Amino acid sequence: MTDNPFREEQVARNIAEQCTIVIFGATGDLTHRKLVPAIYNIAADGELPHGTRIVGFARRDKSDEQFRQELAEMNAKVSRQGHSDTLWDSYAENIHYHQSTFTDLDGYKSLAKRLDELEDAAGGPCNRLFYLASAPEFFDDILENLKEAGLNQARGDKWSRVIVEKPFGKDLATAKHLNEVVNATFEEKDTYRIDHYLGKETAQNIMVLRFANAIFEPLWNNQFIDHVQITCSEDLGMEGGRGGYYDTAGALRDMVQNHLLQLLSLVAMEPPVDLSADGVRDAKVNVLRSLRPMPTAEDVAANVVRGQYTAGSINGNSVPGYREEDRVNPQSMTEAYVALRLHIDNWRWEGVPFFVRVGKRLPKKSTEISIHFKKAPNVLFNRDNTSGRENVLVIRIQPDEGHSLRMVSKIPGATTRMESVKMDFRYATSFGKASPEAYERLLLDAMAGDATLFARRDEVENAWKFIDQIEHAWHQSDNPPPMAEFEAGSWGPAEADALLAEGGRTWRRL
Repeated sequence: MTDNPFREEQVARNIAEQCTIVIFGATGDLTHRKLVPAIYNIAADGELPHGTRIVGFARRDKSDEQFRQELAEMNAKVSRQGHSDTLWDSYAENIHYHQSTFTDLDGYKSLAKRLDELEDAAGGPCNRLFYLASAPEFFDDILENLKEAGLNQARGDKWSRVIVEKPFGKDLATAKHLNEVVNATFEEKDTYRIDHYLGKETAQNIMVLRFANAIFEPLWNNQFIDHVQITCSEDLGMEGGRGGYYDTAGALRDMVQNHLLQLLSLVAMEPPVDLSADGVRDAKVNVLRSLRPMPTAEDVAANVVRGQYTAGSINGNSVPGYREEDRVNPQSMTEAYVALRLHIDNWRWEGVPFFVRVGKRLPKKSTEISIHFKKAPNVLFNRDNTSGRENVLVIRIQPDEGHSLRMVSKIPGATTRMESVKMDFRYATSFGKASPEAYERLLLDAMAGDATLFARRDEVENAWKFIDQIEHAWHQSDNPPPMAEFEAGSWGPAEADALLAEGGRTWRRL
């Protein structure tokens, strides 16, 4: 026992409990490439509670053995820690398959019976975690049928929880509807809206970086920070038939509404009153509520750039333009790139712009946050060329997780010449091992009842409220802002550069 009650609380809240994980959409890519490999790696790390079971739920007809074999083959290809037949075989008997359509209530009743049988054979009732990994159009059916079959109810001291994958709605109205369906089935405390970006180690470390280091928090305000950039770039386009989904969503709804606004909230939030789930989420919601509205198409045109890539080259390979991609409408007005200039209207951030950009077919795959501090006074060492002389703190989310701090140093020699240098921290080298995959952490947290890294209802709705203003200007106003174009393999349209150039700034080169 420790004499520090704060430390006791931190340890206790992260203990995962044995449960049966029921995955709806068990034959899909998410289950095979992310969820089951995550559970396997949790087991490899010795953190999976003994007796935890997986029950896959999908419409295709297959046996338990066939399902296990398919999962094993994919796990061998994608598992973070490689694949051990011995470890897999020791766990495979806890993997089961249940065939049913998502709309057939009888399938859920038979699922309830089968879960009871599996749990009785193992010694009695067990906690249950339902994971909605299906297409979003089936979320309502799954939730309502879980309720009709009585699977949403806790039994004695055994809980029932639900994890809902993104997209959580496609606008404010549909998000509110889905929230109502979820909350009519599960209590908010048992509802886990997942955003895998928040499971990434560096995203989790943003609060530690800010609030545990006295050298940063006193400077984390408009007195010392000039601006903030958040970039999420992808070199891929619409491979694998993704164009059919993406052309109905776009970069703003697919990435900004959830992933990037979540990162922005962590960077900009006030210190939470405590590290409880609601303490952290209260602080994040306040950031979303403080985002300066864009009520008119003119506001959107002045602060948001949307774009599509034209034919170009990525890593020496020729690639088509967005409108020539498979399953994309040749007349599409869906953005494959978006850049935003955002303002947070509160005491800490008044006057500090936040620049956010995300796009397909950019030169490399990378996600990072860069904090650009104000320049030192233009006296002494900064009288001449001050280009590139500002201090920049970079938080790398992926792929090379870590932090770096750029500062100015004197070049050795008799003359006073200066150059920017970088202090660099990398998770893999500093801690001697790769960071766990995001889904590993998030699954363990859901099994432990820790919702800190999951979105709460008001988070989702406030994010959509802000995004809907931009979508309305693009698709429903009489004078919509234009669609910019950029060559695939470049860093985006010139219009996005102009967002920063107005204040004498430039995008950071990744």
